[in-house]
Amino acid sequence: MMETLPRFGLRREDMMKRVAFFKDLKGYDGGLPDSNYESAIRKLYNVIGFQPPEGESGAVTSPVGADAARMAAIKISEGFNLGYCRAKPGKGPMMHNHDTNETFIPMTGKWRCSWINEKGEVDYVDAGPFDVVSFPAGCARRFENITDGDPDAESILMFVIGGDGPRAEFTDESMKELEDAGVWPATT
Repeated sequence: MMETLPRFGLRREDMMKRVAFFKDLKGYDGGLPDSNYESAIRKLYNVIGFQPPEGESGAVTSPVGADAARMAAIKISEGFNLGYCRAKPGKGPMMHNHDTNETFIPMTGKWRCSWINEKGEVDYVDAGPFDVVSFPAGCARRFENITDGDPDAESILMFVIGGDGPRAEFTDESMKELEDAGVWPATT
């Protein structure tokens, strides 16, 4: 058998640009329409990719927010993006949608992954460490830390989103709730 895929050697210096140590990641807690909403407070870590998408404005943004999209630990565009969310129990983003697949993998704690089903109702599945929940493009979804115990103990969820510049958009219902609460549009 002969190899058929292209192959090349990679200098250590170039490989190290593709390594992110968790202890060195810079998290970001703003830049999304729901960032200042009490139940949605969380810190997002842009590990791989997440370049700002085309057409970004208003409720359409990078899944990690405009500022965090520019702070990738590994700045590559190879068809997927990877990040982490750190949140306390009861916290997580509001219902939103993506133009690509989004997959959730809890690393610690217990997370509720919710979506709008075919009847227009919220359905959910609860996932623990290393379980995988994968949402297709166009399916409104959210996640929330539901870990029992210490209300101040944060848990970590990994998320993988397809594409090179994926877009996120909060649902009309989420945006109305944010407007009614006076946290959107954001004030400067």
